[in-house]
Amino acid sequence: MTNKFWTICVLATFLTGMGACSKYLDVNVTPNNPTSVTPGVLLPSSEVGSAFANANELNRFGEVVIQHLAGAANNPANYDIYQTNGADFGNQWRFELYGGALINYQKLIETANLTKSQAYTGIAKIMKAYTFSLATDVWGDVPYSQALQGDAITQPRLDKQQDIYQGNTALGIQSLFDLVREGLTDLDAATATTYTGIKPGNDDLVYSGDLAKWKQAGNTLLLKFAATVSVVNPQLATSVITEVLSRNQYITSSANDLNVPFGASVNSQDPRYAYSFVTNFSSDLILSTRYLNLLQGLNDPRLPLYFTSPGGKYTTIDNGFRGVLPAPVSTWSKYNAAIVGNTGVGPVRLITNFQRAFILAEAALRLGTPGDPQALYTEGITASMALAGLTSAQITAYLTANPAVATLAGTSEQKIAQIILQKYIALTGNGVEAWNDYRRTGYPVLQPSQNAAGIDGTRPVRAVYINEEVQRNPNFPNPSPQSNAKVWWQVK
Repeated sequence: MTNKFWTICVLATFLTGMGACSKYLDVNVTPNNPTSVTPGVLLPSSEVGSAFANANELNRFGEVVIQHLAGAANNPANYDIYQTNGADFGNQWRFELYGGALINYQKLIETANLTKSQAYTGIAKIMKAYTFSLATDVWGDVPYSQALQGDAITQPRLDKQQDIYQGNTALGIQSLFDLVREGLTDLDAATATTYTGIKPGNDDLVYSGDLAKWKQAGNTLLLKFAATVSVVNPQLATSVITEVLSRNQYITSSANDLNVPFGASVNSQDPRYAYSFVTNFSSDLILSTRYLNLLQGLNDPRLPLYFTSPGGKYTTIDNGFRGVLPAPVSTWSKYNAAIVGNTGVGPVRLITNFQRAFILAEAALRLGTPGDPQALYTEGITASMALAGLTSAQITAYLTANPAVATLAGTSEQKIAQIILQKYIALTGNGVEAWNDYRRTGYPVLQPSQNAAGIDGTRPVRAVYINEEVQRNPNFPNPSPQSNAKVWWQVK
């Protein structure tokens, strides 16, 4: 992303999201004069907003909790021993999600509707569904159907997570699945020969206005949502997966992944890179010893591509470690270019080809949906390794030399455990998504951190509602559900 584009994105976020946040009405802010900001300005700021929300503090939390990384100081050190409360994630709730990306998508939809520009509304609805899923997956029940309504509803209700995913006609709640389908319908209209609305171009940081790729992304997002509910509602998951497969419009190449790029200059970099290499918090995160041992035990060739080894040595700490930290910080193993790009250009990967392959492999075993689990599993590993920078020859050599990794074996449940383990490795850098899979399936099996505290020493399975919202909105439960209270789709 150029510096000019980044400036536009930041300005748009300020104009459309930040102006009313001082009142903590982030779930219902209404910017002044929204039609004065064009779809071409709103779209890139919104896309960057979703990527930032995924890759910033929520990612740090997820990466530490599921032990890709270890927390050495400040908030990550607390997350590593399962200490989290309503003072955490206020910025994520107020500025990155409700007062940032979500309100931007709402304004984009409203603005684009004025000119019947379904190309923009279609993209916005797909990304709005993704961003709302991020919120509900982290917190559980959240403002959804009544959110983003401005002064009309200043204290929105919390919709139950099952209603957000499944819909509730009696309460006027549209499911996330139907919100994506509505976006796909808009994209179909935008590709019709009679279409007269505005279409995106370079203002679309993801696909440069290629609506066919957006349709693939939307359908692949439906697969992700289906996987999320597959344990608690297998019938719905099966129906959605069958629907998507029948359309045959989903991501099948890593070249078509839903990626959001960042820039190489300070203040425009991927937040994962900036936090670890640019900011004053560079000594907060380090590669987990447990994750190092896992990858080395599997002879995984992605290890040196995922993480640095200054001086040819991996420097790590165990999760929950409370001793003297390694010195100097410059020797620590941190994210490498395969995760954050050279000098922080990213991209942040929101929906990927390898995810699609692993999702369908798991579904074939769990639900009996079409597809060969072994072929899909191999496809997922191959796509992930190629994305990290390995050649076809290197990938083939690894799979040949490591048959215990390459071949699914045992019961269906044991095969699912293998699939999720490889997905967990492939999701390095996307802590929220790896945390989702861990909560949903119980895989991979993770041992508690040293010095585990928190609620009964248990690994967090949700974020606690932020204090500001609990205090100002009586619809929030008080006391708030704690970090050991499962969300609806988690039955493991």
